[in-house]
Amino acid sequence: MTYFLEYTIPAAADDAQFEFPHDEINSGTTIPLTQTDADVVHAPELPARTGIIGATVPEAKLEAEQLITHSRATDASLYFDPSNSLNAGVGTLVATYTEGRGWQDV
Repeated sequence: MTYFLEYTIPAAADDAQFEFPHDEINSGTTIPLTQTDADVVHAPELPARTGIIGATVPEAKLEAEQLITHSRATDASLYFDPSNSLNAGVGTLVATYTEGRGWQDV
């Protein structure tokens, strides 16, 4: 079965932000910020949706928790999504995770 973990990755420090070049003419092109004249978009956090492989919900939770503990995320949502969509909120919400409280089944 396929599960997806949605979480938010905050920037490393309180005053730090993620920076992305925004170039509508060359969309999809990735180049270093120092080599572009494109406008730069600043973001204090990044949304993420990552595929989690697990045959059961407990197996998916275990794998998802490994990912969470190696990121700066403090909250996450686990979805069952057989469509393998990368769109946020797609699928059936199975459980939520909060740092310090662990998993809460939905």
